[in-house]
Amino acid sequence: MSNRKPYVREMTRTWWKDHPFYRFYMVREATVLPLIFFTICLTFGLGSLVKGPEAWAGWLEFMANPVVIILNILALAGSLFHAQTFFSMMPQVMPIKLKGKAVDKKIIVLAQWAAVAAISLFVLVLV
Repeated sequence: MSNRKPYVREMTRTWWKDHPFYRFYMVREATVLPLIFFTICLTFGLGSLVKGPEAWAGWLEFMANPVVIILNILALAGSLFHAQTFFSMMPQVMPIKLKGKAVDKKIIVLAQWAAVAAISLFVLVLV
């Protein structure tokens, strides 16, 4: 047995700031924070809807607060950013072939956005 100490590479808490790929990854992951706020607000909204008209009116008043509106806009931006990064990775993760030829990456991404638009339009018309 050797008495040598194993090499342990020092790692600071901000190691990810040194590389653009990891900075982008951390920013992408941080966009989940406004989404958590939106989910909590929506859950409380459903609860207030069950409780009655006074609770519902209070929730609507809370949602009209400018800070809440800004956080919801950030949540929307974060979810669109997540969708964009996911859709752009999709052709690389799961390439689609038709008749032995690879489908163009742009077509796959545009098809995903078209599906999002169609589903959103369907929900808007339904509500």
